[in-house]
Amino acid sequence: MSLLEILGKRLILGAATLLFVSVLVFLGTEILPGDVAHAILGQGATPELVQQIRERLGLNEPLHMRYLVWLGNFLSGDFGTSLANGADIGTEIARRSKNTIILASCTAVIAVPLSVLLGLAAAVKPGGMVDRAISSTSLALISFPDFLVAVVLVTVFAVELRWLPAIASIRPSYDLLDWIRVLILPVTGLTFTILAHMVRMTRSAVLNVLASPAIEMALLKGVPRRRLLLRHALPNALGPIINVVALNLAYLISGVVVIETLFNFPGLGRYMVEAVTNRDVPIVQTCAMIFCSFYVLLNMTADILSIVANPRVRYKK
Repeated sequence: MSLLEILGKRLILGAATLLFVSVLVFLGTEILPGDVAHAILGQGATPELVQQIRERLGLNEPLHMRYLVWLGNFLSGDFGTSLANGADIGTEIARRSKNTIILASCTAVIAVPLSVLLGLAAAVKPGGMVDRAISSTSLALISFPDFLVAVVLVTVFAVELRWLPAIASIRPSYDLLDWIRVLILPVTGLTFTILAHMVRMTRSAVLNVLASPAIEMALLKGVPRRRLLLRHALPNALGPIINVVALNLAYLISGVVVIETLFNFPGLGRYMVEAVTNRDVPIVQTCAMIFCSFYVLLNMTADILSIVANPRVRYKK
């Protein structure tokens, strides 16, 4: 099977997955308890006003027609307006997505190289002091949820030491140093959240390659272990490493919801939480589809990169 055929199948599978996800997102918001019209009008809801709101929002249309209209508008970039204040959702999404991308990118730039280096350091001498220290720390970090890590960071560095701000508010007048000071705690919290999984997977993948007969033969010939790690083991272990990195980056995009809410950071995660609180269904649907699309695209990208990095995957056994 050629590489183009494999890529074509992965793209078709990714598109089908996104279509299925869109159905789940739409149905998930439709079956929420309560009525959107009553939520908008509040205590002043009368039967006449409720009927007008339902007609204006198209809530009287059949479910499948509303889904097709919503999906067509989403694909064309028309996300609608907020039910709470009538603001354009696309404009707000564009503004807040920049903040989320900055937060996620800073975390990825720090977490991905650090996790690969720590995983390689642990694999240099399995069972040694460095390996035990890194493995124990990573196992402990896996056990801590992200909100608990964020609370500990705020308690130590914002409340007790007063070195950093507890609220990551953004102002137009902020310069680079202000941005760095605001982002330190959220980035650190997200880094601790995704670092442990990538470290353990890197270590496991490299050790699996080192256990192969070819590597054992190279060791018997006297090839230095560090050279084996960098020039032989790491390239052959890229497949599983890429997969776990993509999975954690996908989680990073959706996992910012907790961190942004805790630090009051004006990103997509906090925007979605505010919409859920106000029962602003169009915003919830749009943010959910954006998060799910990133998750599917990153997983599909990891799958394609794994195939490119390991030609053996292209051929059936």
